[in-house]
Amino acid sequence: MEKIITINQENINESPVPCFMKCENIGYQKKLEWLDSKFKNGLKIKQLYLEKENKANGFIEYVPSEFAERAIDCKNYLFIQCIWMYPNKFKSKSFASKLIKEIIDEAKSKNKLGVATVTSSGSFMASKDVFLKLGFKEIETEGIYSLLSYTFNTKETNLPKFKDYKKQLENYKDGFYLLYSKQCPWVGRSIEEISQIAKKNKIDLKIIELKNVKEVQNAPSIYAVFNLIKDGKILADHYISSRRFENILKSLK
Repeated sequence: MEKIITINQENINESPVPCFMKCENIGYQKKLEWLDSKFKNGLKIKQLYLEKENKANGFIEYVPSEFAERAIDCKNYLFIQCIWMYPNKFKSKSFASKLIKEIIDEAKSKNKLGVATVTSSGSFMASKDVFLKLGFKEIETEGIYSLLSYTFNTKETNLPKFKDYKKQLENYKDGFYLLYSKQCPWVGRSIEEISQIAKKNKIDLKIIELKNVKEVQNAPSIYAVFNLIKDGKILADHYISSRRFENILKSLK
């Protein structure tokens, strides 16, 4: 037996936000700050609780697509920003499919055009497989990323699309930059570690928070919420460990 609870502005204080990190972690605290400002845009989180488990074993975060924090152009859809099951033994039990179906049903009830999401072949995001099994179509691909859509009208021409993130790189041609959003709590921890290493190596790393939806959707990478750049080139387009950053610095010497 499983139970699904929808978290919004009204009941956020009753259920801890599931991000599978300690509550005192800086990334978790930044996530709570971010949520407080995003619920007004219609963002919701559905948490899945399994029988005899005393905490959420999975969640799905979604928002009206106009407020999606990815470098996409998508109108009148619901957009899934994150889905996660924990621990790994639950990832092959169809629980993720149950959460996704909840979003599809909600999109239909609200007369949306469908549901969209961005997936990745990297370990930091959900893969496209679970979505394809449910009838999502791959609309566009770029490197390790895929833009998927579950569209109710098969003749719909207003399909989601990636924005030209590469054009945005022209704004960051001189030096090191790290642009981020608080949407992912793991980004917060990564930034803290990277900033310390940059300071140790006397690197002038310009850290810029993307504070609103327009800034995030016009980020210089598809994932959008983490952008490590040097002289107009992406060094990392998703959160990385301190060791990975140190290796990147060594490769630049």
